[in-house]
Amino acid sequence: MTSSTPAPDPDGTEGGPHPGRPEAEPAPDAGRPGASRSRAPRTALAAALLCGAVGAALALISAGQTWSTSTAEFAQGQVPVSAEGGDVTGLPSALALVGLAALVAVFAVRRAGRRIVAGLLALCGAAVLASALLGADDTGALSAEAAKTSGLTDSGIGAVEVSAWPYVSAVGGALLLVAGLLALRYGAGWPSMSGSARYERTPLRQRAAARARRVDPDRPEDLWKALDRGEDPTHGTA
Repeated sequence: MTSSTPAPDPDGTEGGPHPGRPEAEPAPDAGRPGASRSRAPRTALAAALLCGAVGAALALISAGQTWSTSTAEFAQGQVPVSAEGGDVTGLPSALALVGLAALVAVFAVRRAGRRIVAGLLALCGAAVLASALLGADDTGALSAEAAKTSGLTDSGIGAVEVSAWPYVSAVGGALLLVAGLLALRYGAGWPSMSGSARYERTPLRQRAAARARRVDPDRPEDLWKALDRGEDPTHGTA
């Protein structure tokens, strides 16, 4: 009887797993730095949308809330007075709307236009942040409310208590600022609205392909399609 032996491997070893050779090759994309870089714009896009929407909402909601309270002091006694965010300053709510519009407009433009709109979004966020923090210490709205309540132009106010809403508005501005910075950094890799492509210059390759379309003068549908494209269907025909 003849005994069969396993065929040797090309490297001179017998079949079976080799202790110095891996059994399976890792996936070609596993651990590649380029794979993580390709996911960065998508992650930044989701973060920018979330920050922009939440930031604008916080600034707009805060504008209708009470920012500070005090008491109007006059000869007959004291009357409590309060000031809402919109009475203290109208900048956070107005700039939040501009920032929200800029966040949407980022996807309607490309290249330099996208960078300009992203910069506007970042500036709106910074302005909302600054105006909200400055408004937290502003007593002008309380003094005006005290004069209106007492009917006296020189009516004073007592100790001022500031609520948390000015700082909530400031957080909203910070989130808008983050959204603008993300758009500046990663906006070049974000998609754009399909409708904006028609306003961009047609690439040279597409124009050449359009010229290469042949129009059969005996086919009315070809003539109409050429006219729709703005071409002369009789050009180049005998």
